[in-house]
Amino acid sequence: MSQSLDGQSILVTGASGGIGAAIVARLAAEGARPIIHYGRDRDRAEALLSRIGGRGWIVQADLSAPEGAFQLWQKTVGAAGRVHGLVNNAGIRTQISIEASPDDWKAAWQKEFQINFFAVADLCKEAIRHFMAHGGGRIVNMASRAGQRGYAADAMPYGASKAALVNLTKSIARSFGGDGVTAVAIAPGWVRTDMAEEFIATHGKAAAVADIPIGEMAAPEEVAELVAFVLRPSQASLNGATVDVNGGSYIR
Repeated sequence: MSQSLDGQSILVTGASGGIGAAIVARLAAEGARPIIHYGRDRDRAEALLSRIGGRGWIVQADLSAPEGAFQLWQKTVGAAGRVHGLVNNAGIRTQISIEASPDDWKAAWQKEFQINFFAVADLCKEAIRHFMAHGGGRIVNMASRAGQRGYAADAMPYGASKAALVNLTKSIARSFGGDGVTAVAIAPGWVRTDMAEEFIATHGKAAAVADIPIGEMAAPEEVAELVAFVLRPSQASLNGATVDVNGGSYIR
């Protein structure tokens, strides 16, 4: 396997399970030293670090807190020193009806945007400054099919936050590409994670894949392989792209 990421320190948020854990495993397999961020589950983060042979670090931060992202970046630089890449993978999806009270409605939107967008913007700010001072770097923002085609009525904050993430990625690409900072968004549809398994348990697999032409969800490892590819130094011209991983369901 090509060691194109050999020696690179790459922060992955929300990395203790699901897509994040798959990304960490793939990056480590390609020679990188991942910085594994977790919010609450230290045991899973430590187990993941052990799985990759201890070649990395674990850092804790609460991205739902206003200062959480800045604290995470400080811990990351404190652990790794030079950081070469940032993968903003952490995210939540809450459900809120238009029939909800104004207070509940506002709280749902605020929480969703804090984790899915504001924390990402804060991390990107710090990463860009770090990359510009140290010879460049890569940012990968985990968006969603929902950010491009809209989303369900009871989860509009999720789709809106992911759409904002796509725009942020393009703005970074346009503004800082000349400084050696590249940014790419990856937009998965359904991925076979715990969230998907919960949906299948309630509604059945047929409902989950009904609008996916290939009839299957993406595996976390598929997304992880793409993240590693995007982070390669040879892929600078992907700067500003949004890469769809949805089995053709974007058009439906």
